[in-house]
Amino acid sequence: MTQHLAAPSTGTSGDAPAHQTGWWQDAVIYQVYPRSFADGNGDGMGDLAGVRDRLPYLKELGVDAVWLSPFYASPQADAGYDVADYRAVDPVFGTLLDADALIRDAHDLGLRIIVDLVPNHSSDQHEWFRRALAEGPGSALRERYHFRPGKGADGELPPNDWESVFGGPAWTRTTDPDGTPGDWYLHLFAPEQPDFNWEHPAVADEFRSILRFWLDMGVDGFRVDVAHGLVKAAGLPDLGSHDQLKLLGNDVMPFFDQDGVHEIYRSWRTILDEYPGDRIAVAEAWTPTVERTANYVRPDEMHQAFNFQYLSTAWDAAELRKVIDTSLDAMRPVGAPTTWVLSNHDVTRHTTRFANPPGLGTQIREAGDRELGLRRARAATLLMLALPGSAYVYQGEELGLPDVTDLPDEVRQDPSFFRAEGQDGFRDGCRVPIPWTRDGSSYGFGDGGSWLPQPDGWGELSVQAQTGEAGSTLELYRSAIAARRAHPGLGAGTAVEWLGAPEGLLIFARPGFVCTVNTTGRPVRIPVRGTVLVSSSPVVTDGAEIELPADTTVWWTV
Repeated sequence: MTQHLAAPSTGTSGDAPAHQTGWWQDAVIYQVYPRSFADGNGDGMGDLAGVRDRLPYLKELGVDAVWLSPFYASPQADAGYDVADYRAVDPVFGTLLDADALIRDAHDLGLRIIVDLVPNHSSDQHEWFRRALAEGPGSALRERYHFRPGKGADGELPPNDWESVFGGPAWTRTTDPDGTPGDWYLHLFAPEQPDFNWEHPAVADEFRSILRFWLDMGVDGFRVDVAHGLVKAAGLPDLGSHDQLKLLGNDVMPFFDQDGVHEIYRSWRTILDEYPGDRIAVAEAWTPTVERTANYVRPDEMHQAFNFQYLSTAWDAAELRKVIDTSLDAMRPVGAPTTWVLSNHDVTRHTTRFANPPGLGTQIREAGDRELGLRRARAATLLMLALPGSAYVYQGEELGLPDVTDLPDEVRQDPSFFRAEGQDGFRDGCRVPIPWTRDGSSYGFGDGGSWLPQPDGWGELSVQAQTGEAGSTLELYRSAIAARRAHPGLGAGTAVEWLGAPEGLLIFARPGFVCTVNTTGRPVRIPVRGTVLVSSSPVVTDGAEIELPADTTVWWTV
């Protein structure tokens, strides 16, 4: 694998070849976490049949595509991100026939389907890894992972000082077939998730085959998990630092964001381009800067990359303007759309993040001021949907769901919760099954309860309770997405025009459109900008001025 590639273009938009214009440039993409979306067979676990039944709801919401978190055959050590068979559906979620029916139904409704792909690591129950252990030292299959002898007199120490994202060493020692201690294997996440060795040609061949398998099934794209992690620095050098989690996203690590990953994605792009219908790849790439994120979406690589810098920005006008400008500036030279996201299955929902003081990170244990959090979340949503590019919506955020911060320890499922010194382990709070109806044992999620307990009063936030309810968060999302689709000045683009604004406010223009955002905790009087199109809180114009309420966003047509 080539470790050092040509530097990316850093000129203006005219200096780099543009991506082909496609649906993804301004798409609103809805993330479905299958186990928590809808349960079709009443076993308490969401499944593909449940997703299929609810596709009309997503069509009515107005989104363009549905991204499905993993549903592959898996022991579920990390909620399906430990894949045992990339060409099979786990029985928990259904069958390949269910996947085929879901894809067909989605296409009939005009929805596209994006599936998760997990190429950094497999499950320890993957056939390759099981055989590698069973065959012992010298097995050719061990070369497809990172097996290494340990350090120390008897190999009792890990091969290097790398730490798992989930806590503890990134290495686990094996036991040889004769019962003696053996080599160690690398896992940047849980021990049940051994990392592939992407230097081995069989790994690259296998994933090209997997891509074709799902493209032939009709999927419209792939969200690539840990896209920054596939290639490791030559020799697997020590990092020379402890508490490495604090460095993630701040430095290029020997196991993350190595230049060699881009050769892999160039080869994938040639496959995607062979298929009709604008098939895409989306990078989940945690990088030190937005500029390095842009490397993943150069014209011959992926189509989109998640904007984690935006997700982690506080509700503050100056900070938001800075990250918006930086994001747009970084993507413009490579001709890729900027993406915007506020929540996903790995972070505390933004209704709860914004309910707490800034600076607490993206995993928060406190409920905070829920009324304040919801008001800010609604305003942040309208800001996100007004920006040029593509937006991602995580299931349930259109209902204004908060994180469930009081789950008892005995019901926790997040694997990092059970490992010391790792992530906070509170991702379960954003994964609680969503409510569909006011009543019922699981508020319409399914007939057999829910795999994580839902809070009392969850039904008042349900789809049923909010549908047709003026001012509800669900109706705000529906109206905003519809207006975004209809207004010629919204959607795709590469820039905004900033207008003068009082401290704490953001005001920007796009063709025939103005967005005003008040991030302060007090109302502010500003000039009327045109005709109100959508607002996150009720507003009343007073002649030539309007009092913009605290934590409120207003869209104007001009």
